[in-house]
Parts: sequence; structure tokens; C-alpha cells
Amino acid sequence: MRKLLGSLLLGTIAGVTWCQAAVANNYPEHPIKLIVPYPPGSGTDTVARYTAKRLEEKLSQTIVVENRPGGNAIIAAQAVIQSKPDGYTLLWAANGPVTTNVALHKKLPYDPLTDLAPVARLALSPMGLYVPAKSPYKSATELLNAAKKAPMSLNAGSGSATYNIATEWLLSLADARATIVNYGGSAPTITALAGGQTDFTIVEYSAALSLVKAGKIRLLAMTIDNRFHAEPDTPTLQELGYKDFFQVAWWGIFAPANTPNDVVSRLEKTSLEICEDQQTKTWLEQHNYSQFCGSAQELHRFQKSEIERETRLVKQFKIPQI
Repeated sequence: MRKLLGSLLLGTIAGVTWCQAAVANNYPEHPIKLIVPYPPGSGTDTVARYTAKRLEEKLSQTIVVENRPGGNAIIAAQAVIQSKPDGYTLLWAANGPVTTNVALHKKLPYDPLTDLAPVARLALSPMGLYVPAKSPYKSATELLNAAKKAPMSLNAGSGSATYNIATEWLLSLADARATIVNYGGSAPTITALAGGQTDFTIVEYSAALSLVKAGKIRLLAMTIDNRFHAEPDTPTLQELGYKDFFQVAWWGIFAPANTPNDVVSRLEKTSLEICEDQQTKTWLEQHNYSQFCGSAQELHRFQKSEIERETRLVKQFKIPQI
């Protein structure tokens, strides 16, 4: 009897393994949905749509980009987590849903380290500190000094949990306070800034570029550690004395946990091929992004380190949790 049960068990395991391999070999057999946590027109959406187009070419299958903004990207993350783990529903993740939310939320309804499977890391963009074109503040120092002298008198727009932490961190370094006004992504955030509804915002560089060129908003400083090649005359916040301040937007692909390993591996391999080729490098540079290629394992390690860093920032600077 034991031998019979053992044979049946081995047969079942072999059958499951064969089925998984068959699924992976035929994948993808129908369109893939790539869920984006922010609105059309955001930097996150722009890079997602480029990547989706390239994935279509490589996988010979339609990639449907679906924008699900709101709730600090929790809505999009949960939609993917709750979907069937078969590789046909993926999350195009920026910092927010997979790292920053852990630090900023008192009680997050999911765990990005266990509920999502990392696929690949692909690109990054610096952020900038912006004011409306008609703002009286001509420098970051002037702006932050005003927020220090008159606490809570200025409004800061924020399009995501990542921008919330960046803004609160900078205000803490400046010993200043401002009212944070939350929007559902970078596009409505910079639109509100251009309209004078807010006094300043930290937002991803490429998302703000068109309004800068149109003369509706002004860039005061960059959030990276060295001057940005596209803005050689713009100082970094570190240069201005805000010690160690560094924040970038980055993007990667995640699948629901328990997605078959072979399916994740195929997506990882294809994504890295796209990330590392010259066509992508050229496109990213033209749109003021940078390659940030990384395997599923590298993405997982990076994700963990970012969660630890942002959790430490929230505690160190007493950033209010949601």
C-alpha cells in the first residue's frame, strides 16, 4: 500500500511539473494585462507604455496597459495580487506600491515582499523641486526658509507615497513645515502646481518637463547627488546643504506571488533583453530617464533595502504615517 501511495504521489508531482512546463512553453497564449498605478501622462505611465510595446514585439502577444490610479497605488497593487497567478496580470511598479507604502502606512493591506513576485527592474528618473512660474521664490533655499518662518502656510503637492516621504524628509532637514496636498499621480500634481493651487512639489523630472518648457512651472533643485546632465545649471539639494538628500523614481515589473517560476523566468529574460539593448538606452536618454536593469533577484534585494531605508527615514524624521 505504501509503495502504491508513493507511486501515486510521485506521479502527481511529475504531472504537476509537466503541466507547469507546458504552460511556460506555451506562454503567452493570450493578451497580458500590465496594470499601472498612476494616470496616463505620468512618467510611470510613459515608461510602462514603451516597455509594453517592446514586450509585444518580443513575446508576439498583445500587452494591454490598464491605468488604475488612486489610494497611493494600493488599488493597482491589490488588483494584481488578487488576480490569477498565471503571468497574464502584471504590475508596473514605481517605488510607491512595492517599497514606500510599507514605510508610510500604519497598516498596509498587503505585503509586497510576499504577495508579489519580482520580475525585473528597468529604469529610473531623478526628481526635482518645482514651484509655479509666478512664485516669488527664486531658489530652494528661499522657498524652504519661507516654510520655516511661517509653518503650514505653504501647500506642497504630492502625487504618491514616495513624493510624500521625499517632501516630509526635505521639510525636516530644513526645520520647516508645510501642508501636504495629495493627488492621484504626478500629472494632476503638476497641473495643480501650474494652476497655483499649490506652492511647490517634488516630482519626477520627465513628468514635469513639458510644463517647464511651456513656462508654467520652474525647477529650483534636483534630488540626486550629482548635477543632472539635462540640467547642468540646476543645483542639487545636497549642494544647497540638505545633507544626504537623495530620491529617485524607479520602475520594475512584478507578478502575483505563486506565478510559475518558468513564466517569471521568461518574463525576466525578455524584460532584461529589452532593458539592456541600445534602442531602449537611446529612448530612455531622449526622454530623460536612465537604464536601471536588474534581474528578479536583484530587484528583490533592492526592494528590501529600499523598504529598510524608507522605514528608517519615516522614523528618523518623524514623518506622519497614513
